[in-house]
Amino acid sequence: MVDKTILVTGGAGFIGGNFIACFSKKYPEYRLINLDLLTYAAHKELFQKQKQNANVIPVQGDICDRSLVRSLLEEYAVDGVIHFAAESHVDNSIADPFRFIQTNIVGTTTLLDEALCYWRKTKKLDKARFHQISSDEVYGTLGEDGFFREDSPYRPNSPYSASKASADLIVRSYAQTFGMNVVTTHSSNNFGYWQHDEKLIPTVIRKALAGEVIPIYGTGTNVRDWLWVGDHYRAIDAVFHHGRSGESYNVGGGNERTNLEIATQICRILDDVKPLPSDRYESQIELVADRPGHDFRYAVDCQKIRDELGWKPECTFDDALRKTVLWYVERFSRKACGS
Repeated sequence: MVDKTILVTGGAGFIGGNFIACFSKKYPEYRLINLDLLTYAAHKELFQKQKQNANVIPVQGDICDRSLVRSLLEEYAVDGVIHFAAESHVDNSIADPFRFIQTNIVGTTTLLDEALCYWRKTKKLDKARFHQISSDEVYGTLGEDGFFREDSPYRPNSPYSASKASADLIVRSYAQTFGMNVVTTHSSNNFGYWQHDEKLIPTVIRKALAGEVIPIYGTGTNVRDWLWVGDHYRAIDAVFHHGRSGESYNVGGGNERTNLEIATQICRILDDVKPLPSDRYESQIELVADRPGHDFRYAVDCQKIRDELGWKPECTFDDALRKTVLWYVERFSRKACGS
């Protein structure tokens, strides 16, 4: 018997895919509808695996398609939306901002508006929940000290972060104007299995194994707080079920590292698990020209989610990074063999 139906958007992507794998197992009485356009950032392997999951229904489609969103809400009597789907590659947003505006702003508004209409019609507006998955990048950049709090002002510096900030504000407006039951989470940099190959950690591993230059922007001193994707899943679960309506929650791992430190640590793990005959992987690291609008530091204060919901990271950074490196070594080895 289906207890609740959740529309998950972007569930074939990195964070969404990990979320569905864990969430569907923990809540077998829930039915999850995964709406994903299967663009470059999605994993078709994950999408196909989800078809074998008894309580997951993968649907290929666009969140900007009003008629499709409406039909899914009505056909499956959706009780909640967890919205991961987004264009998220900062470099791509610099090259093509309009695609980010379309997906991240227009797509989010489409979901909100169709959900509002459906939940009004079915008298679920006070119970059904819309969960916006956002980013710490909406807050802009930090200096060497301090942390972003939930009440920190939005100061996005790239088209990507500006589009996510816009989407967050639209979500808030639907709560304030129409009384929708919404929550928002802002996470720090995620890492783990199934991340897109162009992101920092997979890029370092891929380039190292290929014997290529490992490019690090600028001086390599830009700082990020790294969050294991499994801990992020647990935070989303807690906020979706128990977070206060209309509130936002920051989610971070408490693992601040410079990009150069990340690359160096990965290289040392590779030295241990797949050593080179006569050199060390660190020799492949090379500083390259910085990208425009590259924020110096992100770090979030997670006290609110800790105090209200009892969430805290469980996996240590070193253990999670090693597991991640081993997973990608195997994945890239299979690719190299054509399997």
